Amino acid sequence: MGEFARITGVFFEPAKAFQDIAERPRWIVPMLLVIVVSLVYMGLYSQHVGWERMFRHQMELNSRAAQMTPEQRETAIATQTKIGPIFAYVAGVVGPPIYYTVCAAVLLAIVAGMMSASVKFKQLFAVMAYSGLVGVVSAALGIAVMFLKNPDDFNLQNPLVFNPGAFMDPTTSSKFLYSLASSLDLFVFWTIFLIATGIKAAAGKKFSFGSALTAVIVPWAIFVLGKSALAGMFG
Repeated sequence: MGEFARITGVFFEPAKAFQDIAERPRWIVPMLLVIVVSLVYMGLYSQHVGWERMFRHQMELNSRAAQMTPEQRETAIATQTKIGPIFAYVAGVVGPPIYYTVCAAVLLAIVAGMMSASVKFKQLFAVMAYSGLVGVVSAALGIAVMFLKNPDDFNLQNPLVFNPGAFMDPTTSSKFLYSLASSLDLFVFWTIFLIATGIKAAAGKKFSFGSALTAVIVPWAIFVLGKSALAGMFG
């Protein structure tokens, strides 16, 4: 399959696409696509919404900020506004390869190490790269929402209404529950399904889709619970 057929196949014929990806694990094109879209998203956010607005809103939600003087809060917001965009752009470039590497390594340890399936790191890395294309769809919808909503109402961390957290008030809700609810996202579940489909294709016919799905959901659930617990303690 050519790259265009692969990319469209990930969305419309995932079993066929990931079988081809498992047999020929290329990953450059989807990774570059994710990086470019991420940088475009950040650039449009900087121009249309602005980083100061986001950091000021986060400061209002942070319980520890109430202990700061107004001068300390303004200094912190000014520093975050200066450093934040640089960090966002750097993360947009180096984040995807680092994220795919870590996830592929974890999945390799589970699928090959614990479940004794015959998979290779480069296969899982390619699976992660192509599954990450769901983020391109999410970013495109996020850009549309960004220009449709009032900039003051746009939430960079949760821009779409595809998870229960989008219907919760972050100022009054439990930080643990809000983080947990925000993680239960339709696009996340879509990505999990694609990763499991890719693992099944790479591991062969003897490896069930249920086992592949378990290999993805278990570490994801541990991560989400840990992240939500930290949000509850330090949010």
